Order: sequence, then structure tokens, then C-alpha cells
Amino acid sequence: MRRSRHHTQKTDTHGRIVDAVPISERPATTEDRALPGHWEGDLLFGSRDSQIATLVERHTRYVMLVKVTGKDTETVTNALIKNARKLPQELYKSLTWDRGKEMAAHKRFTLATDIKVYFCDPRSPWQRGTNENTNGLLRQYFPKGHDLSGYSQAKLNAVARKLNERPRKTLNYETPAERFSQFRPPVESLTDTITPPRKPVAATAVVRGLPSSTGKKSWLNDCIRRPRTHPYDPHLPFAPAYTLPESGRLMTKS
Repeated sequence: MRRSRHHTQKTDTHGRIVDAVPISERPATTEDRALPGHWEGDLLFGSRDSQIATLVERHTRYVMLVKVTGKDTETVTNALIKNARKLPQELYKSLTWDRGKEMAAHKRFTLATDIKVYFCDPRSPWQRGTNENTNGLLRQYFPKGHDLSGYSQAKLNAVARKLNERPRKTLNYETPAERFSQFRPPVESLTDTITPPRKPVAATAVVRGLPSSTGKKSWLNDCIRRPRTHPYDPHLPFAPAYTLPESGRLMTKS
């Protein structure tokens, strides 16, 4: 039988994501936003075939942006796996994605992270409405037609932080960062395991009431240096830079 030169032998899986778990099988706790740890994701596209991955937590509206260098499934899956390992399991339990072929390797993602992936129905992006609304907000920073390939991960983190520190009416005017921080692991355990020991604070502050330079240096060494951001997630605001002893007064901060 003669065939057109443009004819292709399409298999039953052509154009489909194999073994995709439909959104209808998503747990009830995910649907009602009762507990944190359930995310929605998609690719936000720019010009010159550039894109970034956007992730939004359904309960807190907390945003994470992931730099991806291509839209092929291997590149996207590797970037999402690397990003997922930054969060504890209780804060990343499932991911709901569109029907894009970039998540064709969803089983590899689940195997590497133990995070279940659910897919929206065809032509139903409204089923991940939290992510769609967030992508609309992100267009304030990444206009359509803008090349996204020049943004480093650090710059993407800065944009995500701006959104996470914006009060939301749906959160009773709390910020996503404040709501998300309520579910983070204890600070002491994270500091012990993740943050390396800090050296004594350099004597760069002005102290009143201390007569000698030796006294100043000793007093400064008694100060406890704290991180300006949460030691586990740089997007989260945290404690002030210093905890001061009862004696003396610190006039400036490094």
C-alpha cells in the first residue's frame, strides 16, 4: 500500500504521557488545601526558546522558581529533582502538572524524590489554578517576549522572595513566607545539621560604655551571630543579625 511521504507510524503512546496519574486520583487532603506539602507546577516561557519552572504550594501559596536550560524532559526532570531535595518530605508530598511532555519522565522523578505526580485533564489548565494565577503575577517580572535564559538561579530566588513576602488576602493578609515558616522544621536542628559553625564576629561595630579596645573585642566575641535568613530556605525571613548580651549596646550591624 502506497503512503504519503509525510506518513508516520504512530504508536498507541504517541503524544501521550505514559502511565500518567490523573488529577481525579489526588487525595482529598490535597483538594481542600488542609495540609501543606502539595504543589502545582508548570513552565513559564519567554522568547528564544527560554523557560523557567514555577512551583506553588497550594496551602501557603509559597513560590519556588527553578532555572531550566531546556524544555526537554531530561533537563526539566533533573532540575526538579535537584530542587525537590532542598525541602523535607513533609513539605513536598505531591506535584500537580499540566499535560506538557516535559514531565514525560515523571516516574523517574517520583523514584528519585518519593513525590507523587498528578496530571491535569487535557486542555484543563484551570485544574491547577493556583499555579496559573501565580504565573500571571510573575509576568510583572518576566513580561511575555522577554528572554529568560539570562536569569541566574540567584535572581530567580530574589523574584520568588518578593512574591513570598507580599501579603495575600486569601491568607488573611499574611505573607506566603510567614505561613510557610509555620511548618518548617525546628530551627535548632536545622542549624546544627546544615549551617556550619560561624567564626567570632569581627570588631567592626561601635560600642558605648566599654573603656578599652580589649574590652570591646571581648564583648563582641560574646555576641552570637545569627543568619539573616532561614538556614534551610534563603527565601524565608528569619532572626535579626545579632543577639546582644545584657551589658553594652551595639550601634551598628555588619
